[in-house]
Amino acid sequence: MYLKQSDQKYYENLPRVADFNRLAEPAGYVPLPDDWIVGVADIVGSTREIERGRYKTVNMVGAAVISAQLNAAGLARLPYVFGGDGAGFAVWPEQRGAAEKALDAVRRWARREFDISLRVATVTVGDIRAAGHDIRVARFAPSEGVDYAMFSGGGVAWAEAQMKAGAIGLPDDAGTGDDPDLTGLSCRWSNLGAENGAILSLVMEPRDGVSERAFSKVARSVLKAADGAGRGGHPVPSKGPDFRFPPVGLTLEAHVSHGKRPLWMQKLVLLGGNFMIWALFRSNMRLGNFSPERYRAEVGPNADFRKFDDGLKMTLDCDGETQARIERVLRRAEERGVIRYGLHAQDEALMTCLVPSASENTHMHFVDGAAGGYARAAAQLLG
Repeated sequence: MYLKQSDQKYYENLPRVADFNRLAEPAGYVPLPDDWIVGVADIVGSTREIERGRYKTVNMVGAAVISAQLNAAGLARLPYVFGGDGAGFAVWPEQRGAAEKALDAVRRWARREFDISLRVATVTVGDIRAAGHDIRVARFAPSEGVDYAMFSGGGVAWAEAQMKAGAIGLPDDAGTGDDPDLTGLSCRWSNLGAENGAILSLVMEPRDGVSERAFSKVARSVLKAADGAGRGGHPVPSKGPDFRFPPVGLTLEAHVSHGKRPLWMQKLVLLGGNFMIWALFRSNMRLGNFSPERYRAEVGPNADFRKFDDGLKMTLDCDGETQARIERVLRRAEERGVIRYGLHAQDEALMTCLVPSASENTHMHFVDGAAGGYARAAAQLLG
């Protein structure tokens, strides 16, 4: 029996864990209160969008779900996870109305701006447990400035499956309403080319009935295999990513921020602003409290390139030997009936960013493979 706990600081008060490997252990997670609300979102036909060359757009819509929730909550700490073509999150009970309004706003925005259909749904943690699943969280802090939620227990995966099956979902009357607040959402960095061989997207999930302890053992083995790559397979260069002018994400960012202004006019506005940013990075000139050198150096440590999300997801820069080592671990575990998995290799990774303040170290960077990434890996799950 879980106690109700409406305090919005429940998640914020959890300890921050700096060692990612520790999060492979079930003991590192705590249950969310029964009365909290879980939200999920997923792009309909993401494989088709990838085939059309629109995976950067897919990533932007997935990250927009998180951006809208954070802004709706006044940037309060809340647990969320980015999945490439969707996202999951949880909020305290009093935030439910604002969270659902933000979900609906992102759904309407994605349809209008990109002709992309987005499924969205909410469900209480109590209802998840009544269905025989659980939802527990941990806070992974890869750097001083940011932390990312990790989920275990199967609850988020169950909610997403129920949403896709049509069992849960928010009403969609295709009506009008306020646009989502996507302040801080951007995609200005150039794609990240593989330095070791290939960008490997990995999705690994436990099979039904497999114990958390058995899955944890496989996860630890995969992480150990990945450690053989340079910098543990981190796909963001240690010196930081490149910024080119004009940025490849200019049009996407215009769709995020144009409001009632014509799209072409917003692109011109962004072009001027991005030229100033490019000039600052090019000259390494400080502007007030903003230091290009410091900001770029913070991107890698702040990046979200691996996560536990009712399974394990990673975007790694791998050489052939490391990839083969990872595949051996996965194949043996799959043959024993412990996991199912999917892998997708590509030449580049991409980043979608949330930047509450460019002068502080709280900027967040969601990393995925640039040619389908997590979505293509998930489509290849065995069994």
